[in-house]
Amino acid sequence: MPHTIVIFGASGDLTSRKLVPALYNLMRAGALPDQTRIVGFSRTPLADAEWRASLRDSTAGHCDCGPLDDASWNRFAAALHYQPGDIGVAADIGRLETRLRALEGGVPTDRIYYLATAPQFYEPVVSALGAHGMAAQDQGSRRIVVEKPFGTDLATAQALNAHIHTVFRESQVFRIDHYLGKESVQNILALRFANTIFEPIWNRRYVDHVQITVAEEVTVGRRGGYYDSTGVLRDMFQNHLLQLLMVTAMEAPVRFNANAVRNEKVKVLEAIRPLDAADAAAAGIRGQYRGYLQEPGVPAGSRTATFGAIRLEIDNWRWQGVPFYLRSGKAMSCRTTQIVIGFRQPPLELFANGTPAHAREANRLVIQIQPAEGIQLHFHTKVPGAGMHLRLTDLDFSYSREFAGRLPEAYEPLLLDVLEGDASLFARADVVEKSWEIVDPFVRAWSAPGLAAPAGYEPGDWGPLSSFEWMAAQGRTWFDMCPVLT
Repeated sequence: MPHTIVIFGASGDLTSRKLVPALYNLMRAGALPDQTRIVGFSRTPLADAEWRASLRDSTAGHCDCGPLDDASWNRFAAALHYQPGDIGVAADIGRLETRLRALEGGVPTDRIYYLATAPQFYEPVVSALGAHGMAAQDQGSRRIVVEKPFGTDLATAQALNAHIHTVFRESQVFRIDHYLGKESVQNILALRFANTIFEPIWNRRYVDHVQITVAEEVTVGRRGGYYDSTGVLRDMFQNHLLQLLMVTAMEAPVRFNANAVRNEKVKVLEAIRPLDAADAAAAGIRGQYRGYLQEPGVPAGSRTATFGAIRLEIDNWRWQGVPFYLRSGKAMSCRTTQIVIGFRQPPLELFANGTPAHAREANRLVIQIQPAEGIQLHFHTKVPGAGMHLRLTDLDFSYSREFAGRLPEAYEPLLLDVLEGDASLFARADVVEKSWEIVDPFVRAWSAPGLAAPAGYEPGDWGPLSSFEWMAAQGRTWFDMCPVLT
């Protein structure tokens, strides 16, 4: 069946930097279904040819496909169409529907509505689509893709879900988090459930703790005004970090389909020990890089955290007593996203006398999500020579070494899944709401009146000193290493 992808916010950065390059790469790879058309909708007054020309320039700058091939681009550009209009003007939405019907020529067509707009326009777009009957599925499926942030707390997320459900059924809604489109994230499922060597030890008997880190080297820069109203918890924890936690901690689904996978994910969130604001205050550390207050748009005296670390407990049979440490920050030592499975020490350290304490670190498995995607296993070996002296060494798997060619950019498999109607890698309404239930107590604790300013740290550090002291008090240390694979 033909497909029409309607992009609301077609003149924005997301469209030019991510969506169109991803669709172009899918077309080049032969993965984009035949008879797929892409229709942009935005207030910027453009003709089809003008939009195509601007997208050629932006795609050349953002596509990791080398110089654009004229024949390939011209074939792709023929599928690009533009309809100027304002989301809030009913007549403009009516004109969009008329244009879509003309392009589709009366042929039943699957449509995808992609909300690449600012979050405040999500509800107006949904209302407009409902008012014009554009969600009805009598002439093909109708799906809507919603970008993060999905609400700013539990109440707003519930309200947004309720509003969307007045027009679209849950099966039509695809809440996208580009982290789940990364090959290295999907590979966690293969690592755990396609091998017999890891799953038997993936539990409280062998795992001491889990660290999930999303570190960014960049500062907030010109996004200071937006970031100050968001902070690190809303920016990273409610979506990316909890998604990585779910994939790491979930049970094997009975089969690999959307409902089975998402059922297991929500079970993880339901098992996370509830915290009130007082508990959350003790279960986390906040920081702010020095120089943040001088960023454009940041109000004087802001106490917004640019660094955060929290401890969560999963109260189920597999993970009881195993702390999950989630950490993220701006202006850190390097850009890296990694999951560290810290294993327990052997019950009897036979070689303790021959090896200094700092060399007797426990085994760990490091899953590097980005950059240089791969996996590294740290284990002990004997140092050659007299005596039984140990050294931690490693085995590693690197995507770039094992697989020729480029890795698909995260939006590519996700867009393909939307076209195919596969929601396995997209957040369901209950997952979004449970995530906010977990993060909200930390937001309240970190914004309580009279709370001390967040601990400072220098740009290029791994966060404030208090973060290391907090971990040391629990008998553990952060795995602070810039990408173990390069």
